[in-house]
Amino acid sequence: MASAPQPLVEFRGVEKRYGGGTRPAVAGLDLTVSRGEFLTLLGPSGSGKTTTLMMLAGFETPTAGDIMLDGHSLANRPPHKRNMGVVFQNYALFPHMTVAQNLAFPLGVRGVRGQDATVRVDQALELVRLDGLGHRRLDALSGGQRQRVALARALIFEPDLVLMDEPLGALDRQLRERLQAEIKRIQRALGLTIVYVTHDQSEALTLSDRIVVFADGAVQQVGTPQSIYEHPANAFVAGFVGENNGLAGVVTERDGANCVVRLEGGQTIRATAVGDIAPGSRVVTTIRPEHVGMDDGAGAFCNRLDARVDELVYHGDHSRIRATLPGGATLSIRAPRERGIAPADALPIGWCADRCFAFPADGWAEDPLGETR
Repeated sequence: MASAPQPLVEFRGVEKRYGGGTRPAVAGLDLTVSRGEFLTLLGPSGSGKTTTLMMLAGFETPTAGDIMLDGHSLANRPPHKRNMGVVFQNYALFPHMTVAQNLAFPLGVRGVRGQDATVRVDQALELVRLDGLGHRRLDALSGGQRQRVALARALIFEPDLVLMDEPLGALDRQLRERLQAEIKRIQRALGLTIVYVTHDQSEALTLSDRIVVFADGAVQQVGTPQSIYEHPANAFVAGFVGENNGLAGVVTERDGANCVVRLEGGQTIRATAVGDIAPGSRVVTTIRPEHVGMDDGAGAFCNRLDARVDELVYHGDHSRIRATLPGGATLSIRAPRERGIAPADALPIGWCADRCFAFPADGWAEDPLGETR
């Protein structure tokens, strides 16, 4: 039998408070990071993810608890002695130096100079596909190239761990997606352990081996991208990770893992119950747009409703239908672009109970724009 991955990092009851505030920025954090793992800390602004990364890097000090690296406490170890590479959104490069000089700097600090440093700089440039650009000044590089330099500088001294704080946040979408693929390629090729911070759910799902979802300083769920997307642990995760339709209602029956919910429009549906839910509980039921069936196919589902088409939005490889239920609730449906559907059409829809989750209503997340989803 294969042995379990050995933890490289352990957070043990870590807490961080600022200025004696009543609510901690990070509370009771117990978390392990395995060797060779790509772990992403995901959450909205102010959720505690960056504070967690800064404590690991040594730029912030925990108020309580301890952080272990390779079995040793980091409590009295300054940042420059933690052997961690760090990549920030704003690159944090030296503008007066060439690319090669930027890469050689962390080597010089560690006593690596001369031909040894030159060889390692050339190898790092090749790794991030910037061969031959060592002589260039930073102002002659694109944003994507500068971020590759920042990545190469974080890797060149062979750190135990690489920390990335929103490294692609300032780039446009196409470049961001290309660099996501590059980061994952390098991580796999070198067997790197990476702790990555982002508020971008798509980025987290694309890159990660595991995702840690934060809200209000506390961990909401830890799991693989698939488990978090398909089986959210609570209403916050369901609303924050990916697109989800939220339909409010009241539980009328509870039968083991399933429940019956009466929606605000009077329709009843079956859902998978999550959390402490009993008859009379106010809940929000969630169903993702791609799990909603339409037209004749709707009859194959245990939940069948009649909706009215409000809007169609073309997305290239698919269309999004905005539809309204009789009680006024709206939902988004992902549909093939060839569907012959027009606004004001009646539209039978349906979905399975195992794709629909009922959560206590008070945990439903808000999106970054502050609109309840």
